[in-house]
Amino acid sequence: MRPPLILLSLLLPFSLLPRAHGRGELRAFVVAHSHMDVGWVYTVQESMHAYAANVYTSVVEELMKGKQRKFIAVEQEFFRLWWDAVATDMHKQQVHQLLQEGRLEFVIGGQVMHDEAVTLIDDQILQLTEGHGFLYETFGIRPQFSWHVDPFGASATTPTVFALAGFNAHLISRIDYDLKADMQKNKKLQFVWQGSSSLSERQEIFTHVMDQYSYCTPSQIPFSNRSGFYWNGIATFPDPPKDGVYPNMSLPVTDTNIHLYAQTMVANIKERAAWFRTSDVLWPWGCDKQFFNASVQYSNMDLLLDYINKHSDEFGVTVEYATVGDYFQAVYSRNLTWEIRDSQDFLPYSTEPFQAWTGFYTSRSTLKGIARRASSLLYAGESFFTQYVWKHPASSICKCGALRQLQSLRWAVSEVQHHDGITGTESPKVKDMYMNNLMYGMFNVKKLIASIILDMNNAKKNRDVYSSVYVKDSGIPGATDVDQYVVVYNPLAWNITTFVTVSVSHLAMSVYDELGHSVPAQVQRSAESHSTYDLHILVEISGLSYRKYNVKPLNGKQSAFIGRSVKYKRKDITRADQQSQQLLPVTNNCYQILFDQTTNIMHSITERETNRTVQLTQEFLEYHVNGDVMKGPISDNYLFAPNASAVPVSKAVGLEVVSGNLMTEIRQYFYSNVTSQDYIYAVYTRMYTVPEGYDGKLLCHRIEQEYSVGPLELNREAVLRTSTSLNTGQLLYTDSNGYQIQKRPFKAYVNNTVARNYYPMVQTAYIEDDTTRLMLLAERAHGVSSQGNGQVEVMLHRRLWNNLQWDLNYNLTLNDSSVVRPVIWLILGTKAVTSVLYRISGLALEHRPVVMFGVLSGDKPKLRGQLQQNSIHNSHVTVPPNLHLQTLSIPGWRYSSNHAEQVRSIRMGKQKESDADFSRVLLRIRHLYEVGEDPVLSQPVTVNLKSLLKGLGSVMAVEERSLTGTWNVNALKRWKWKTAQYPSKGFSNSTETSENCIVTVHPKEIRTFFVYFQGQ
Repeated sequence: MRPPLILLSLLLPFSLLPRAHGRGELRAFVVAHSHMDVGWVYTVQESMHAYAANVYTSVVEELMKGKQRKFIAVEQEFFRLWWDAVATDMHKQQVHQLLQEGRLEFVIGGQVMHDEAVTLIDDQILQLTEGHGFLYETFGIRPQFSWHVDPFGASATTPTVFALAGFNAHLISRIDYDLKADMQKNKKLQFVWQGSSSLSERQEIFTHVMDQYSYCTPSQIPFSNRSGFYWNGIATFPDPPKDGVYPNMSLPVTDTNIHLYAQTMVANIKERAAWFRTSDVLWPWGCDKQFFNASVQYSNMDLLLDYINKHSDEFGVTVEYATVGDYFQAVYSRNLTWEIRDSQDFLPYSTEPFQAWTGFYTSRSTLKGIARRASSLLYAGESFFTQYVWKHPASSICKCGALRQLQSLRWAVSEVQHHDGITGTESPKVKDMYMNNLMYGMFNVKKLIASIILDMNNAKKNRDVYSSVYVKDSGIPGATDVDQYVVVYNPLAWNITTFVTVSVSHLAMSVYDELGHSVPAQVQRSAESHSTYDLHILVEISGLSYRKYNVKPLNGKQSAFIGRSVKYKRKDITRADQQSQQLLPVTNNCYQILFDQTTNIMHSITERETNRTVQLTQEFLEYHVNGDVMKGPISDNYLFAPNASAVPVSKAVGLEVVSGNLMTEIRQYFYSNVTSQDYIYAVYTRMYTVPEGYDGKLLCHRIEQEYSVGPLELNREAVLRTSTSLNTGQLLYTDSNGYQIQKRPFKAYVNNTVARNYYPMVQTAYIEDDTTRLMLLAERAHGVSSQGNGQVEVMLHRRLWNNLQWDLNYNLTLNDSSVVRPVIWLILGTKAVTSVLYRISGLALEHRPVVMFGVLSGDKPKLRGQLQQNSIHNSHVTVPPNLHLQTLSIPGWRYSSNHAEQVRSIRMGKQKESDADFSRVLLRIRHLYEVGEDPVLSQPVTVNLKSLLKGLGSVMAVEERSLTGTWNVNALKRWKWKTAQYPSKGFSNSTETSENCIVTVHPKEIRTFFVYFQGQ
């Protein structure tokens, strides 16, 4: 969403503007760029056809015509589509030449310009790695600067990711309007950002915040009613105009207006110079969908820059075409001392008092959920395939085809991280594009996992293995009198004990493991369907391993436990008599939850170890929002603008408790009144009781909740508010991209206080008092807030329509009539206990086991000795509990990890010939804890990579790399910017490197390696 900027200064007469500060000449860096959304209003295909392909074709051709001309390219998805399908051999040669000459510069270099508020760090890294791998393989270049000009607020995780990727400087734009004004006035738009408090100066990065004009060229010019500096006009959809005449093309530069153009440009350069400490001025030239006709752009700007430089004495300014790197190099060489910013982020983001961009934290919840599921399936598929390649060298599966299946999901998950993708701020057809690409990629990876299982079990090829990721998609198909197998893969590098759920058509079932031993399970009628049952199987699986379970219709004795249901009468909560309170207890080894039977609502939770009881109630409320711009501020895809406090939605609650030996499920149904036929909201709360002999610590300590919300009425925003007796002082904590925690004190504003106190929860949020903490863990992003002492509310769903013409023109009104089913896990306990549990539990929720089912014929129970064959389910990979195996994959890149060699082979044209490289394994290990967070788990951890990976084969060599793999860490020398803390400028080496495959990982580090195994 790009609100118009009010550019009063451009209308001032030139003589009234200050001269160049008395610091000698100002030097303006004119950075030509086109902001190309990978999605948003138009699909990628529509954009390629209407303008994006023309941008690269015409820019490359025009850069060749003038040695002084330059351009920056940002999003790789469009560039790669152009390179593969449009560019001629001549264009490709020219791109290589322009890169060598430094006149074309790739900045960021990821597939997209990722959103910063609602994305997971793993997915930020994935999309960056995808783009960087292509650029290094194709050109031997490695981006070193960011250009994060459009994400809606700035996270502290992104600068850390960019520093780890080897960037020398970071650039952002959208931060709170009042904060930007203040920083501008005090010349504080540039600083050194220590995005991670634990990594501090080791991964700090110089950061530039764009001034109030942001990334678009100021377009109002005093001598014309057309825009200025946009000589190619505005892109048209669906087709480019046949006559080449576009709407709103700026007046061509002529002898009669060149002085007026020059005055306007110089005035703007001087205005901006006053907001920065050096006489170097960044002057972005471009905006959304620009440079589709680069010829008319450059031919006009050439004249203008020449004119200003010929009269530089008069103007006090010189101007030049530049890249972002040129600008930062100039600022760096000034050798100034910069202020340090700590790990505080720039969220939330407001553009004016009633425009808080906090609605998108929840917009299109279904897309947010599918994007995360796709990411998790990709994570599982990558490690499953990597193990298969190294353990089964003589496999029957085509490795190149398998890699293409994984690449289709890598591409789709990368694409949706775009700042108008996972944010939910796109038009419906673009949402459909993301969904289709994600579903296609997920289908491919499920197919790959199934074919690997079939191959390793030597199953007959005419039998299908069906797959279901997180189980609710489908059940065991077909006949019920045949032995059915459930294959469960644990994608985490820890041993897990958890439940998986499959739908079955009978109540009487038995479950057996590979040895024919009975496995604990519970079956009960499904909450969602009257004709099926949910079979919950207790699984115990080593790290990165799979197990097979045999599910049979009952043959007598060892059946699954049956969950028994008790339904309670629907209660009118408006007339509840608090005097005659009757409390219904539901208990496991960790918690006792009491439900108030006069209302059927949760009353309190007791944490049994400390015997601490917290009063805790949950209710659904809705914010009613305005959709008429004539009546005040509106909510839309981006903005949240409530016109009053949230209103409770239900007057009556129904309750059903399904209890069995392994789990109890409490089903609450919320009705608009006592006589309503249909409920609008439901909560399914699950508590587990783990039998003796199983490690039930994580299962016991979590209260799982699944919600059903919708369809909503128009202009309603639905929240779940949890109110507790904790004395929190309205202090909330939320995670930043699943990487670190941010403190969120409640702030009072003159206007819009509710919306401006909403924050993104990507994975975690919590409230606490002196002794006790209540944690919420999520499997998709939500907006979250603490609007009262002891309260935390999570926005679950939004449905909006408004009459703002801009929203209507682009179909951005968010009329989302879906039913959403998000999941949140609650953990209650002491700070010490919860800080140990929540990181592992958050990852256990993110990466739930992959469940596949089907008929594997002729498979009899094995003897224990037979299980030790060469397969994925015995050679597990396990890391210590404070580390996370973040990546284990075969990228398939064909580049040499020796930089000189890589550059040489590109110059000789050898790159094109080779096939995908299956010998290089990409490994990332992340330390989960902050410095000082836990006395034990915050310690550095030493890992022997050879013994960690011995299950895959014999490790021959390990190279430590930068985050996206393109730098050898020993060769990576990032610019060290001067600060009061570190007065000398220079280069910083990122990390101590590993010797003999033994690595020490410090708090919050993410270490990246290429691993090579002995060939088999």
